[in-house]
Amino acid sequence: MSAFIDKMRRRAGRYLDVRPVDIRPSRGIMSLSFDDIPASAWTEAGPTLAEHGVKATYYVCGGLAGGRNLDLPQFEVEHLQALHAAGHEVGCHTYEHVSTLTLSPAELDASLARNAAWVAERLDGYEIQTFAYPFGDCALASKPVIERRFLCGRGVRDGVNRARADRNLLQAIGLESRRLPGYDLKALVEETAASKGWLIAYGHDVGDAPTPYGCRPDDIDRLIRLAKAADLDILPVAAAWRMTTS
Repeated sequence: MSAFIDKMRRRAGRYLDVRPVDIRPSRGIMSLSFDDIPASAWTEAGPTLAEHGVKATYYVCGGLAGGRNLDLPQFEVEHLQALHAAGHEVGCHTYEHVSTLTLSPAELDASLARNAAWVAERLDGYEIQTFAYPFGDCALASKPVIERRFLCGRGVRDGVNRARADRNLLQAIGLESRRLPGYDLKALVEETAASKGWLIAYGHDVGDAPTPYGCRPDDIDRLIRLAKAADLDILPVAAAWRMTTS
C-alpha cells in the first residue's frame, strides 16, 4: 500500500501546484548536471568537461562528503573546492540525500538550510541557487519550499523544457547506463535546437564501468559534441535559467 501511496504522491507533485514559467531562449540550451556527487563525477568527468570548455552543475549533499553511497566513494571537500574554482555551479540536493516524500515542509527547509550553510562554510560564502530532487521525488508540499529558496528545481522526468514549464520541477534526461540505450540523443538535441528549448541532462558516477546510474566519459563527450554541432549554448543550470527566462 505504501508503494501505491508514494506513487500517487509523486504524481501529485508532478501535476499539481504547477508554477509555470516561459522557456524562451534566443536559441536552444543544454545543461549538464551531476547528482549526489560521486568522486568520479569530478575526477573522471572533469577532464572531459575541461577539454570542451563546458561548465556543469554539481548537486551536492553535504552529508555525503567523504562517505559512500550506492557503494561508491563520494566527493571530498577538496573535490568540491576544485570544481567550484574551475567555474562549475554548485547546486543543492538536500543535506542528507533524502526524498522530499519523507519530509515535512519544515524538515525540508531545515535540511536545505543546513546544506546551504555547509557549502557556504567551505566555499567562502557561496550561495546555492538551484535544486535537484533526490531520487526525483517531488512531494507536493515541497514545491513552495523550493520556490522560496531557489531559482528552480529539477526532477528526473524525461523531456525537453520548452514554451511553458514548471519552474519547481523541470524535466531532464538521465545520463545513466540503464537509460541511455532508450534515448535518441541526436534527435533530442535537434528537437531542443528546433524548438529553442532547454535540455537538462543529469548523471551520477562516471567511469568505463559505470553503475546503472552512471555513464562513461565517452557518453558525456558524445552529448557535448552533438550539442555543439546543433549550435546549442551549453550552460550550468542557474546561468541557463537566466537566459531562458529573461
